[in-house]
Amino acid sequence: MEGTTYGYVRVSTREQNEARQMAAMREFGVEDERIVVEKLSGKDFNRPRYQRLVKGLRQKDVLVIKSIDRLGRNYTEILEQWAVITKEREAAIVVLDMPLLDTRRGRDLTGTLIADIVLQLLSYVAQTERENIRRRQAEGIAAARAAGVRFGRERLSLPLGFETMARLWQEGGVSASRAAGELGMSRDTFLRRARELCAGSLHKG
Repeated sequence: MEGTTYGYVRVSTREQNEARQMAAMREFGVEDERIVVEKLSGKDFNRPRYQRLVKGLRQKDVLVIKSIDRLGRNYTEILEQWAVITKEREAAIVVLDMPLLDTRRGRDLTGTLIADIVLQLLSYVAQTERENIRRRQAEGIAAARAAGVRFGRERLSLPLGFETMARLWQEGGVSASRAAGELGMSRDTFLRRARELCAGSLHKG
């Protein structure tokens, strides 16, 4: 007895168009009423329509997706979901953009093994690329800092007359509250920047 073929179509936002994925499903032969469309991010598998679809899969059913990233973007979780579908539910998976990811092949051990190896390889490549990106980002940030680039929120420019008022405050000629009010600053900001200015002058001296 043959199982039922289902299609899973996912787009990340409501503005994205699922037309290409739908066309691929129909070309493969998936009936419209068997296509599940979900408009949610692929960062995890907390997607209600996907969860209902997987729970409803039976032995010999087939789940068709356009590409592996339509299933999800976290490859560790993709490996877990792959096992749930093929081992626990005993259904098959077909990834249209990658023919080797097709566990229908005679429904035998070899076909499943090939798909598992390819998926593991994809997972390794994706993980390695993520680590390389993080390393390059860290190296770039370190190089930028060494070159004097400052990160974080840009500091507000000081109002006109700040330096004069800061000197006056330092010499006791005006209170911090009065100086801050005259400059249109908060007292805390005035004190912090005035102390920085005065400390810098001491170092220069």
